[in-house]
Order: sequence, then C-alpha cells, then structure tokens
Amino acid sequence: MIINKLDNVEINLDNGHKYALCDIKSGENIIKYGNPIGHATCDIKTGDHVHTHNMKTNLSGNLEYEYSGGMPYSFNECGKTFLGYVRENGDVGIRNDIWIIPTVGCVNKIAEKLAQKTGAFAYTHPFGCSQLGDDQKTTQLILRGLVNHPNAGGVLVLGLGCENNNIDEFKRVLGEWNENRVKFLNCQDVENEIDAGVDLIYELKEYASKFERIPLPVSKLRIGLKCGGSDGYSGISANPLLGRLSDKLTSFGGSVVLTEVPEMFGAEHLLMQRAENENVFNRTVALINNFKSYYISHNQVVYENPSPGNKAGGITTLEEKSLGCVQKGGLSVVRDVLDYGDTIKKEGLSLLNGPGNDIVAITNLTACGVHMILFTTGRGTPLGAPVPTVKVATNNVLATKKESWIDYDASPTLLGKDLDNDFFDFVIDVASGKETKNEQNGYREISIFKDGVTL
Repeated sequence: MIINKLDNVEINLDNGHKYALCDIKSGENIIKYGNPIGHATCDIKTGDHVHTHNMKTNLSGNLEYEYSGGMPYSFNECGKTFLGYVRENGDVGIRNDIWIIPTVGCVNKIAEKLAQKTGAFAYTHPFGCSQLGDDQKTTQLILRGLVNHPNAGGVLVLGLGCENNNIDEFKRVLGEWNENRVKFLNCQDVENEIDAGVDLIYELKEYASKFERIPLPVSKLRIGLKCGGSDGYSGISANPLLGRLSDKLTSFGGSVVLTEVPEMFGAEHLLMQRAENENVFNRTVALINNFKSYYISHNQVVYENPSPGNKAGGITTLEEKSLGCVQKGGLSVVRDVLDYGDTIKKEGLSLLNGPGNDIVAITNLTACGVHMILFTTGRGTPLGAPVPTVKVATNNVLATKKESWIDYDASPTLLGKDLDNDFFDFVIDVASGKETKNEQNGYREISIFKDGVTL
C-alpha cells in the first residue's frame, strides 16, 4: 500500500513494514504520510526492507516555529442523539457508577474491600502522602477531576487522616461539591471504617438511582483519543478511522481530546498549522518544547522511542510513530491546550499535556472530563480507564486472537471498506450504555504522573 503520492516507501499489508519504492541514497529522507520520517543511513535499493538497520530519525532538541495564521472553527447541530444522564449542575454523564477515590495510598485496601462489598469502583493509587509542591498539586488536580467526573453518580472520598493530601486539604482544591453526590470518610475518625464506608456508599447509591437516561444531542459528547502498542497498520487503519470520527463529532459541536505529547514530536507542525489563533499556536509550541525540556532535564534522550513492540510492528522512528498517532485528531481545528488537571473548556479539538504511558494517559484523559476513550492498538492491551475504553484493533489477527480485549476491528479499512458510519454508531451505542470489553472484564485502573520529591 502507498499511503501518499509523495512517499518513497510502501507498506506491506502482510506485516506492516516498509519497503523502498525506489533507490534511496545514504542521507536522503525516507518519506511516509507525505512527510519525512527519518533518513537513510546507507544506500537502499528498490524493494529493500526499510527499518532500524538502514534508517534513523531526523529529530533533535527544541525547535522554533513560526505562526502563519489561524484556522476558524464552526459547527452545525445534527439530529443524532445518545442516551445519557444530566447531573444537577448541568453536566452530562454516560454512566451512573459509584466511585471510591482515595486521597492517599494507605487506604487502598480499605477502598478495595468497600468496592467488593458494595459494587462500587475503587480507583487506587500510591500517592497522597509525603509529596511536596507541584508533585502533590498534580495528584490533587487529577483526583479532583475524578471526583467531579459526571460518569460517577456518586463519589466516596476516602482518606486516612494524617496524610499531606488529607481531606481538609483536598477540599481546598476540590472547590464546591454537591453533598448528596460526594461523601467523605477519614478512616482514623471512626471505629469501624468498613461499616461506615458501606453506609455512605449506600446513601450514594440511593442518590444516584434518581437519575435516568434521556436523549441528549451528540454535541454533549466528550471523547478522549489514545493509542498503545502501535504497529505499521496504526496510521493507515485505526488512527485515521478515529480521525474521521473526531472530525465528524467536532463538526456537530462535540469535544475531542488528544494527548501523548511525546508522540506528537515530529508531527507537531501539522497540529500547529491548525491552531485556531496565535494564542493556541503559542501554547502548542510551549506544550511541545516544555515536554522536550522535561526529558533533557532528566538527562534522557528526547527521541528514545518507539518501543520494542512498536519496532516489531514495523515502526522505525518517533516521527513515523507520531505522524500516525496525530491522525486520531483528524483535520479538526485545535481550539485549546490543557495542562495536567485541567478540564475541557471548549467544543472541538483540545490537546492535553501528558506522556504516552498508557495508564497515565488514560487517567489524564479521564480527569479532564472525557466520557469515553477510543484506544487504538496494534499489539493489544487489556488496560481500561474508569470511563469506557473502546479498544480498536489495527489488524484482524489481533482482533481475532484477542476478542476478549478488542471492541472494534478497523482492519477492513485496509481493503477499502468504509466503516465511518458504523463506527460512529458504535460509539453512540457505547455512550448510551453498551458495555466495552474493559467494563465487562472489570479492567479499570488509574496512575498519576509523578515528577517531584517524596519525603
């Protein structure tokens, strides 16, 4: 398969790897997706396999970028609806779960026991104690996003009592809350924390039971985009499928969030060209260069990527991976740039600060308020977020082998089949209550980004 008429490599659909379409001299660029993905390290003959043995990245450190004008945003309402829940504050959710959010890792096992007894979902983590400065603030902001998430009909905030992020301190970050929807329990304050927790959770269940699904416009939907275990098919099957859905949803006034900043390196110029205005452009530049500086500050190589699994799947360089990854955002206008702990503020496409690490990324997306995550994969992963996590396979071998993990097979697009309307309908079904495989399997986890001092 030739992806772009400018390319000098083609993709073998049997293995996802690249092969030269013409003779390529040492030092010349390898072109895929119509963009350079690295350069040849030796002469390459027509038909030769192009991979780590004969090409390398072109990327280096921080770059300067020039603003060339904004891209206007507009949308039109459509008649399509999904069945969701409207909360008392006007927020919209697509699930009506009860969540247990620990303020500190010391109460994780108590949270798990409460979940087992009540059917609530416990989102445990090892943080909240002995953290300092911005590191603790990040923990608090992510937990705030989870507590306020509209997919939760009720939330028990579970603390110990002596931690840095104790309930009183966390309330300062949490801001206003509905006392019927959010309950607090310090385990040191009660004689039997299990009994006390169970009582509070059943109060939350009674409150949540008052909400019913009603038809809502698709403009209310908020979708997170993620890929993990990419392969040579990711950028030509699953990711473009998500991109077309993103464009469709944002054209109807919906919201889409793209994260994994290191997997924008080498493709960031495509996002910057679509910035709505100069402010968004400058914040996108800062998003990219600040993350590169983070790598450098830890004496790490900025472009030490792709992973071994990515390489086995046919991806050679980071820019090749990135050019495939950013396709999940389609061609939509970039309207906003969000930091850790920020929540979605605008319709359309937003970029979210965060690493490519799967479990951290899905947590960041959940905390920013997405209703579900569309997660493409070529290698397969069982990982799930607190919100429905739709696994989209890039190839049929994976979809068949790991049917218990995979929700949707994008591989027919490789043979020219149009799945756009079918996939859009599938997403609407999930929003309306259809369970994803991670929900069926009980695979729901979080992890919080850490970059600071622990006492």
